[in-house]
Amino acid sequence: MPESETSGGTGAEAGRARRANGPDGPGGLAGLLARQAPLVTPGVYDALSALLVEQAGFDCAYVSGASVSYTRLGRPDVGLVTLSELVQAVSLMRERVSLPLVVDADTGFGSPLNVRRTVRALERAGATAIQLEDQVMPKRCGHLRGKALVSEAEARARLRAALDARHSAWIVARTDAIAVEGFEAALARAESYMQEGVDALFIEAPRSREELARIGEVFGAKLPLIANMVEGGQTPRLGSAALGSLGYALVLYPGALVRASAFALRNLLGELREKGDSAASAGRMLNFSELNAVLGLEELQRLDAQDSAAPNAERP
Repeated sequence: MPESETSGGTGAEAGRARRANGPDGPGGLAGLLARQAPLVTPGVYDALSALLVEQAGFDCAYVSGASVSYTRLGRPDVGLVTLSELVQAVSLMRERVSLPLVVDADTGFGSPLNVRRTVRALERAGATAIQLEDQVMPKRCGHLRGKALVSEAEARARLRAALDARHSAWIVARTDAIAVEGFEAALARAESYMQEGVDALFIEAPRSREELARIGEVFGAKLPLIANMVEGGQTPRLGSAALGSLGYALVLYPGALVRASAFALRNLLGELREKGDSAASAGRMLNFSELNAVLGLEELQRLDAQDSAAPNAERP
């Protein structure tokens, strides 16, 4: 995996990594999908989660709006995250990792004019692909009840604005129409959005394996399709291999990391409160040295020593 600037690569190396991991570069989405599909894509929400995904050997990460809301605000996914908060989160991730980032931009934060600004801001922050959905603002999680949609015409206007504003990022069109207007209407919306020239499609919350299969039949050969596996959500759980056989190119696990983290943290806190000591949990956590190894302390110490060397000292 290419080095990011803060993991020890030079500025030139980081620049090459960013170009290679652009959507159409050999390490970007097009290159990855040409070599492996479906692309299993964990959801991330901060620099540490993105770093762990990269270190685990994944080739792509999904910046989940829901997970950013869970972790940054301690709130559910009901449209509370602002553009500036999302941009800062993406920027901090990009500073630390080089793998492609598919960014959940919700509704684009307003009118088509706002969508233009959203796309440009997220591209500057390091987004490889930007996902836009057809809900009203404020939106809510695609697996919650009570969603509402903008008109098809307004959704297409958002996508046109995004496509016109982007420099190189993929634009992903998402529809939440299944829960609001029905399955056939969702297919019709997706077809309409595809006609705008988007780079990938995401039809949220199919309710059966049959619906997943039908989506794959209709769109799988036309452009990359995204499946969203939410633990406890509306869509039946299928493995990535099964989803790939149905025509899906990317399989998202948007909340798996934060759900696992919350579970582990709650258990540790319960033991700490009950016993007054974390010793019983020591085998289920990284120790001080192990965590610093993950974070790259040794490399930063090397750089610090190099930068602090006397001007006439021999450089390594």
